[in-house]
Amino acid sequence: MSTPTPSNTPLKVRIRPALENDMPAVQEIYAYYVSKTTSSFEDDPPTVAEMTARWQRIVARGMPFIVAVRGSRVVGYAYAGPFRERSAYRYTCEDSIYVAHDVVGRDIGHALMTNLIAKCEAYGFRQMIAVIGDSANASSLAIHSRHGFYVIGALSSVGYKFGRWSDAVYMQRSLGDGDSTLPKGPKSRRGAKRGK
Repeated sequence: MSTPTPSNTPLKVRIRPALENDMPAVQEIYAYYVSKTTSSFEDDPPTVAEMTARWQRIVARGMPFIVAVRGSRVVGYAYAGPFRERSAYRYTCEDSIYVAHDVVGRDIGHALMTNLIAKCEAYGFRQMIAVIGDSANASSLAIHSRHGFYVIGALSSVGYKFGRWSDAVYMQRSLGDGDSTLPKGPKSRRGAKRGK
């Protein structure tokens, strides 16, 4: 008779770029957090078609959208999108990370975040922002803290869901050289030509 695996034992997963046929699993993971928690401030889970469109917008920019796979099952996903659309923010991204609710706390988020940070540094981002729904969201606060994010502030009572007000916690970490050097390449030259 085999001994049951403790529920907090790390699970080995493979991290790879998300594909279109991963979107039903991605939607299922996210739908749980939308319908059951204040981790997301959406009220209604988006459809698979909407999640596919979101994925397409991220990858069309060349930005990372990754999944964690165990066997044939997608057990988590993460991506980075623009923090804001105005050009001065072009070296700053915002991360999103979700792990299937039945395998939370088993280092899948750590594997995803490690990979996502590396990809964002390779992309040329210098700052990463996390906007965490609800300061009671201990697992999200913990995974970000583990990866060098620090709390930069919170917006009080900006989300109303499940009959109560929730805050949004902002966390941040530097990527690569952060602000210790000026960026190089076409993005910085465009900014220099504008003079702002």
